[in-house]
Amino acid sequence: MKKVLLFACLIFFIACKNSTDKDTAIAVAPPPTISVEDFMKNSDQSRFRLSPDGSHMAYMAPYKSRMNIHVRAIDSDSVVRITSVEDRDINGYFWASNDRLVYIKDDGGNENFHLFSLNKDGANEVNLTPFDGVRAQIIDDLESQPEEMIIGLNNRIPQIFDPYRININTGEMKLLYENPGDITGWDTDHDGKLRLAYKTNGVDTSIWYRESEDEEFSEVITLNFKETLSPQFFDFDNGDVVYAISDLGRDKSAVVKYDLKENKEIEEIYQNDEVDIDYVAYSDHRKVVTAIGYTKAKHERKFLDQKAEAVFNKFAEEIGTDNEYYISSSNKTEDKLIVYKADDKSRGTYYFYDDNTGEIEKVADLSPWLNPDHMAPMKPITYTSRDGLTIHGYLTLPLGVEPKNLPMVINPHGGPWARDNWGYNPEVQLLANRGYAVLQMNFRGSTGYGKEFWQKSFKQWGQAMQDDVTDGVNWLIEQGIADPDRVAIYGGSYGGYATLAGITKNPDLYAAAVDYVGVSNLFTFMETIPPYWEPYKKMLYEMVGDPNTQDSIMMKANSPVFHVDKIQASLFVAQGANDPRVVQAESDQMVSALENRGINVQYMLKMNEGHGFRNEENRFDFYNAMVQFLDENMKKEEELEEVKT
Repeated sequence: MKKVLLFACLIFFIACKNSTDKDTAIAVAPPPTISVEDFMKNSDQSRFRLSPDGSHMAYMAPYKSRMNIHVRAIDSDSVVRITSVEDRDINGYFWASNDRLVYIKDDGGNENFHLFSLNKDGANEVNLTPFDGVRAQIIDDLESQPEEMIIGLNNRIPQIFDPYRININTGEMKLLYENPGDITGWDTDHDGKLRLAYKTNGVDTSIWYRESEDEEFSEVITLNFKETLSPQFFDFDNGDVVYAISDLGRDKSAVVKYDLKENKEIEEIYQNDEVDIDYVAYSDHRKVVTAIGYTKAKHERKFLDQKAEAVFNKFAEEIGTDNEYYISSSNKTEDKLIVYKADDKSRGTYYFYDDNTGEIEKVADLSPWLNPDHMAPMKPITYTSRDGLTIHGYLTLPLGVEPKNLPMVINPHGGPWARDNWGYNPEVQLLANRGYAVLQMNFRGSTGYGKEFWQKSFKQWGQAMQDDVTDGVNWLIEQGIADPDRVAIYGGSYGGYATLAGITKNPDLYAAAVDYVGVSNLFTFMETIPPYWEPYKKMLYEMVGDPNTQDSIMMKANSPVFHVDKIQASLFVAQGANDPRVVQAESDQMVSALENRGINVQYMLKMNEGHGFRNEENRFDFYNAMVQFLDENMKKEEELEEVKT
């Protein structure tokens, strides 16, 4: 059961250096003003991957302002650019064999991803999924079978995905199982055999299992979506037992071994008392579980393997203990590694490590043009909500100024069932560089804090979830850090909704607001979800609200578009025309409602973008406009003069 995370651009791993307290913010001189372009431009090199035999290294680098794949031999400085896309960055890629790579790309942000394969010299490129309006997903890259992989396609029915075995050289496909309509996911064993299926009726999820591909699937367990049993990979004998993340009978999830045939947990391997488990890692080559990851204020690990722990300790000793290290790629025998070093003041650094010699070689800094001394530390904080919950978050204070009566940007995260993490954030650093303090909070519903904390968000959009945001603002005002007359709110996706909810529910609290691809109307949002979200619609009804019931009263009360008459803050809206999740109409109707009241709204619509702006020039436009908008609405006259100077 190989979990391929490359097409989520991996996981942004988090560093773990303690931030300084607020009093040290004035111990250094204010940094120079750094351009938006320096914060938001593409790295010269990023996302390094080793070929299975360890002889070559691939990475992403700009070509005509778009991120394309480049390849070089480990023992050579000669680089070959193997892709030449010009319309939009490649979303992700991986080595399918020693000689061939696979990459994924959509059209203008529509998220209908196509898979392409090509040789490591750029020859023989094939569009493996040349179907209009179809979304491809990776089920298993089949590392041990370099000619094939298993993919999912919704080409038969838009709402569901069927699994196919596909030849990466020719695109020839074989249907492995026809989805009856209720299967939402698939998993394989270590031999690439399709052994698990996940079914849903919208609110209950069932795990179905078979001992071999010659047998029919049979039900293991059915759970309400409020509980989790998530198989991660099969035990190394490929039998009936899986390693899983489970919160059954617990509030905080644990790593367990679970017998699928007997339908029972047979061993708890590790549980943290404070937070959920993020992942469990293993060595495919040595067939051992290596580490379990979880996130408190910062990322932490529970090591289960001495060899893996020794690698991380070696990097800490030779590069520095103030950083965090992650293995982002390895060759098949795992004696050559690409290791990523992370912190909160840079985009990070990649290193090449040869376990045979013990040598560590720097491969690339991702933002060498940025001086870490000019970046602001991100400090983990907590405050208490009005109903007694502990809310965790991060406070970033501008350097070189007294942390008192500062202009403040409140930045609720998207999801909403996600979370903010400690680490480098270009948006936050840009705002801090312009003199703004930034608060990010993991309001109720944020993941990682147990299922009770998560479930407290159900049907609380614009209500208790928004109160958690408001309580963070008031906490900063009480601390004397935030100037109560100069508080702005900015967020994307759900964070955009929280922005609009904030200026309609608490109109006196905010001087300015920036809504980035945010929901404005809970009714139309539910009506326009992507087709492949349809199996989860009943679940969304329980989590957000059911418009076909009395919930409709609550949903209208908490849809910002119906309350524009309350808005006092200046508003800037940004939207991608091809967004499949929060469609353009969500922004259009908000802007129209305000304009119908004679209120001018700054609106940026990008026709070649989706759920967030990926193209470099569009990022430049948006963040330059956002900074100018905030300065004009938040800064005092003397501060504006300094900006102009």
